Amino acid sequence: MKIAIICDVLGKPNNGTTLAAYNLIGFLKERGHDVTVVCADPDKEGKEGYVVVPVKNLGPVNALLKANNVTLAKGDKKIVWPAIEGADVVHILMPFLLGTAAAKLANKAGIPVTASFHAQAENVTAHIACMNNRLANHIVYLCFYRLLYRRADTVHYPTQFIKELFESHIKKTLPSRIISNGVNDAFFLPGQAERLSEKFTIFCMGRFSKEKSQQTLIRAVAKSGFKDKIKLCFAGCGPREKKLRRLAKRMGVDADFKFYSRGELPAALRGADLYVHTAVVEIEAISCLEAIASGLVPIICDSPRSATKIFALDGHCLFKAGDWRDLADKIAYFYREPARIQEYREKYSTFKQQFRQEDCMLQMEKMLEETAVLAKKHE
Repeated sequence: MKIAIICDVLGKPNNGTTLAAYNLIGFLKERGHDVTVVCADPDKEGKEGYVVVPVKNLGPVNALLKANNVTLAKGDKKIVWPAIEGADVVHILMPFLLGTAAAKLANKAGIPVTASFHAQAENVTAHIACMNNRLANHIVYLCFYRLLYRRADTVHYPTQFIKELFESHIKKTLPSRIISNGVNDAFFLPGQAERLSEKFTIFCMGRFSKEKSQQTLIRAVAKSGFKDKIKLCFAGCGPREKKLRRLAKRMGVDADFKFYSRGELPAALRGADLYVHTAVVEIEAISCLEAIASGLVPIICDSPRSATKIFALDGHCLFKAGDWRDLADKIAYFYREPARIQEYREKYSTFKQQFRQEDCMLQMEKMLEETAVLAKKHE
């Protein structure tokens, strides 16, 4: 098939959406499909299979986007149209300017459209101090629907959670598939473990941003009664890194903050003792699944705005959102009796198999193929 993939946000593989995009692009190419990627990354200029559009200038908002390592693409129709013309299907990853422009052009030309749901409303409203404002989040979801998802022949949801949440806001049921973004085999395969400390090591992955709530883990360890015996390893990058570093230092917590490459991450995870996922807003959290696939037992935030809690096997793997005391108790449960960690690792060994990336990518390929066929039948 000839497939056009539209990426409003691509760039460095430092977040779940970008990783999902690169994984899908690589898989489809390996399967022999003719893939054209439209993005705003200047480093893709001249590379085969890539079409680069200009970056949208948003004036004073540019500084905010830069702080979050985000570049927004301009929906230049003169560039987008030649990239999607003749495609069997157009797959769009974000409901922003570039994705919207591509969807409009594809609809007008009768080209089938699939669209993934990778952004929660809070991922937008957190940047304007409205993350907990229900009306603001509702308006964002309505905008997402108006801009993109009403134009899609099939919507891809990574989890049932985000499907139900979005459709509860727009009051409509859309043609859709629920497919995990999947975990790369590198995290499932046995390999070298990089022990980062002689202390009991807790790993936590995610962008250093408000909705990821890493401060809860820092406070939990600081007040745990055994903080001197614990090492925290925060993997990621983002605008709140300095604030989190200051908090850890002020509370006397031994914590490292580092961005790990995809090659470094599996060994680092294998060398840890426990994984804590603190995010209060999350569509799927591939990072948590990567930790589980690597053999770590997770303790996960039970936020009603996060799908990640479905990965908890029981209450020992869940803590109350924002409650550092409850998190400290859950950490203590595993810290005081290491045999429990091995017990839960064995429990997770079967559970994690359903998230192997190749199986998920095969489902994505099937979705694209079937959408292309069905859409053409309805012409």
